[in-house]
Amino acid sequence: MRSLVLFSATLAICAAFPAGAERSDREKEIVVNADRLVADDAKRTSTFNGNVVITQGTMRMTAEQVTVQEDAQRHKLYVARGAPVTFRQKRDKVDEWVEGFAQRAEFDDRQDVLRLYGNARVQSNQNQITGDFISYDMRREVAEVSGAPPGQTAPPDSRVKVIILPPKKAPEGGERKPAPLDLKADPGKQP
Repeated sequence: MRSLVLFSATLAICAAFPAGAERSDREKEIVVNADRLVADDAKRTSTFNGNVVITQGTMRMTAEQVTVQEDAQRHKLYVARGAPVTFRQKRDKVDEWVEGFAQRAEFDDRQDVLRLYGNARVQSNQNQITGDFISYDMRREVAEVSGAPPGQTAPPDSRVKVIILPPKKAPEGGERKPAPLDLKADPGKQP
């Protein structure tokens, strides 16, 4: 059970850009490419449409539309819609990548909550979580995966699926360390 919780937390954290993701990414420039941008300063809203690709360091996200809404305190709500929305980011301090897919993704930076809606899937290596709704509260470190978003009834055949590969075991007797090299002085050189 503990490995399931850790796995869920790891995937969700990385999906949302912060904690488990490559730490240096947060300090790199954000590049947004799209077919069109509509920025409404009065409403504090920017909407990117058509083949949207967002990169920041190792993070890459694609969507058909991304809307960013800022409140008076400069907190942002990001909403990405696509067929599907995809993201990929390298995990911090390990040679692993986290990938995710959903019909819609929302990130509320005031609450530090990521929500994935519609055929949501997050995977790292061979481990995977799928459900119609995946949510991760970064402050409380709580993941929720369900067959429908909160307030909606899940269809009868809706299920959550988690695939976890156990870690590889060390050979019997533990890991063997190679024998140290016995370096000899060069006989042609005098100390």
